Amino acid sequence: MKLRKLIALLLALVICLGCIACTNESASTDEPAPQSGTAAEEVKQEEPVFESKFAKLPEHADEEEASISPDYDANYEFIDTGAVPAGVSVHDPSIYAENGVYYIFGSHLASASSTDLRKWTLFTKGFGKGEHENVYGDILNADSGVFDWSGAKWSVNPINGFGLWAPDVVYNPVMGKYMLYYCTSTDFYTSSIMFSTSDSLTGPYDFEKIIVYSGFNEKTIKDTDVLSVVSAEDAQRYYSPKEYEFKKWPNAIDPSVFFDADNRLWMTYGSFSGGIFLLELDPATGLPIHPALDEENNVDPYFGRRLLGGNHKSMEGPYILYDAEAGYYYLYVSYGGFEAYKGYQIRVFRSKNVEGPYVDMNGLTPTNLLNHAMLGLKLSGNYDMPSVRKAYVSTGHNSAFIDKDGRRYIVYHTRYDNNGEVHNPRVKQYFLNEEGWPCMLPYATNGETISKTGYGLDEVVGRYYVTNQGTKIDGEIAKPFILYLTEKGNVFGEGIQGTWYMADGAPYVHITIDGVVYSGVFCAMQDEAKTDCMTFTAVGDNSSMWGVKYDEELIAELKEYFN
Repeated sequence: MKLRKLIALLLALVICLGCIACTNESASTDEPAPQSGTAAEEVKQEEPVFESKFAKLPEHADEEEASISPDYDANYEFIDTGAVPAGVSVHDPSIYAENGVYYIFGSHLASASSTDLRKWTLFTKGFGKGEHENVYGDILNADSGVFDWSGAKWSVNPINGFGLWAPDVVYNPVMGKYMLYYCTSTDFYTSSIMFSTSDSLTGPYDFEKIIVYSGFNEKTIKDTDVLSVVSAEDAQRYYSPKEYEFKKWPNAIDPSVFFDADNRLWMTYGSFSGGIFLLELDPATGLPIHPALDEENNVDPYFGRRLLGGNHKSMEGPYILYDAEAGYYYLYVSYGGFEAYKGYQIRVFRSKNVEGPYVDMNGLTPTNLLNHAMLGLKLSGNYDMPSVRKAYVSTGHNSAFIDKDGRRYIVYHTRYDNNGEVHNPRVKQYFLNEEGWPCMLPYATNGETISKTGYGLDEVVGRYYVTNQGTKIDGEIAKPFILYLTEKGNVFGEGIQGTWYMADGAPYVHITIDGVVYSGVFCAMQDEAKTDCMTFTAVGDNSSMWGVKYDEELIAELKEYFN
């Protein structure tokens, strides 16, 4: 954003408030402890201006983007988020890139495309809650088999409406087809996973088969394929005495399909209930390859291998991405409830082996016996950052991909503070730190490129607005606080002292606070008000910390203007 435009906006804000210099609220509560000397006094004088510009940013004035009348799913309210007008509501987005175009497929079978990972256009609208005219959306050819088990009023397990969630698309060169995996649900454990195929990425897709059932009992198991895999006697462990043991076995939703380093095809799936599971698929058919029973290693013949969770702990939306450069499989999941202020968030684990074990930064795997809030690297939750119009909440259910140019991205949906269940897709670039853990940038991607040779000391030293994601699972919004990185390698803020250093000839940074080492990268990028700024993103002890620094010359000009 140009300085004159910013000053005009700030002047308008001053007129509305009367006099910004007279308000008691203009003083920061996030200053470092008082120090002696002129430098400390100058820092204190700058603070009200900095707070006014970034923490209370007025409405955006970007004429070009404000003139856009975006297409969006009529079943959802659209929210303009200023510099990042996603234009659509696609929940649980799964990414697929082809020929320079990016496609996301989401719940309700709403799907969109983009060429810049910021502005999206729907190519299928899916269907809305209570809308019965086209329950298959625009992407599926009509076939009642989709809802035979769950998710519709004519199902074996009926509901008054339609529950069709979280699709994922993969191209299968063996079949020469695109395969769409998705799920239908009646309740929190009665669901089914199925797949459809098409010659075209954008469909329409033909229904093939239901491949995993959950929520069956002694009476309804005959309507599933379970008895084709296990005996009637062995199947009794899934329900005791008559109802489905949902704390032990999965809710069959949120499928995600991928090829491993050896070109074997896999599907990870699951949610809450018995946890996250993994099944190998036959590339010739797209159907599961059912393993042998291996109780010692948590392998079930029907459901496959349990990777994480159990005992109905909050965990869903699994997505596994193999990173050849790092040599790891990264397993992303979402914790918390997906509604606004229910603590929805992105976590990540990793493994050298596709079948695990998947561990966090402390080498731990969440099971049904551990408090999972402390386990798994938390990449994003509810947070506020300078330049965003509204705080982001319920950031989760992500996919991830590595583009042809080597850039890494995480794709997810977000809700907004005080906007209820309104949601949009968001894409952020991420980097691997020196230890190989993902570090998400604080702002939506806008073509930024990290300097592989690092940055000069003058570019990174200074005052940062910092947000620490923590590891909680709750509705609290992580707020920015002020942190200083000094030339001599010290870190300080209000009640905070530490040290930092950066690598020579590389963008890596290490920041130590209260004995926790946060390892990450510096990256120059634009914030969401289109202001050029230096940022850092670093992770430590399963928490993510983001910082944004603004040009001191800009701060000085603003200070002079208000004086």
